[in-house]
Amino acid sequence: MSYVFSYKFGSFGDGPKQFNQPFGVAVDPSGNVFVTDGANHRIQKFTSSGGFLASWGEFGPGLGQFSSPNGIAVESSGAVYVCDTYNNRIQKFRNDGGFIRTWGTKGLGEGEFSEPYCVAVDSSNNVFVTDFENHRIQKFTNTGTFIRTWGAFGSQSELEKFRFPWGVAVSSGGNVYVTDSDNRIQEFTNTGTFIRTWGTLGLGDGQFSSPTGIAVDSSGNVFVTDFGNGRIQKFKGNGIFITKWGSHGSADGQFRYPFGIAVKPAKISFLEERVFVADSQNHRIQVFKPKLVVNP
Repeated sequence: MSYVFSYKFGSFGDGPKQFNQPFGVAVDPSGNVFVTDGANHRIQKFTSSGGFLASWGEFGPGLGQFSSPNGIAVESSGAVYVCDTYNNRIQKFRNDGGFIRTWGTKGLGEGEFSEPYCVAVDSSNNVFVTDFENHRIQKFTNTGTFIRTWGAFGSQSELEKFRFPWGVAVSSGGNVYVTDSDNRIQEFTNTGTFIRTWGTLGLGDGQFSSPTGIAVDSSGNVFVTDFGNGRIQKFKGNGIFITKWGSHGSADGQFRYPFGIAVKPAKISFLEERVFVADSQNHRIQVFKPKLVVNP
């Protein structure tokens, strides 16, 4: 089963439904789509078909302001979490953009960050953050109370260590998947115990060139944006390769440095599933659907 282009929305600019380097994308339980518009320092909200709903944020260090927002996630209640990367904090908002709280500052301590890039929320609304330059994962309650951290700087030959972790996603069973800039995926339990790793540098199936965004569907399949190779790869939860799509370019179904990824689950049939990709340097969101292959 592969995926084909369905539709797209967005273009370069700073108006509604325009982007300047969209990095993160998330889908709420109602199917609304949230995008971190990185160089415009704001969040935009859309219907699942790409209709503009709302926007909030501007450049700055104040509450509700941003400095290059990257990762974004939505909890079961609809609350939205944003990695405010260069302000070294997490900000939490209502679904309509109303500010709720923030936590974090620059540093090495518990609850401190050095460029938080991506965020994910589990079924219990615990919050996981990739602390990029501190080479670790931090876990919090949904009110920002620190729970635990794991990871340290290391090479691909060292398990349970990271070299600039980018993306994070959590399966319905609670397992945590992390994209490591060292061209691999690492999987952990919800408390940080190492389970497995896969991936190396390359162009082949299951190989990567700077994997960034990651998402897990309701069946436990793992989707990865293969940033440098300009494609998406899909795996089973245990790392077995399933399919891939995309190439470098600006045509429909092509990418210029895909970053964030999110999956809208199917309500009835698998064919209703939709995969949203933040095509960062084409300044757009592309949406893909499963392609039914009928054996002759």
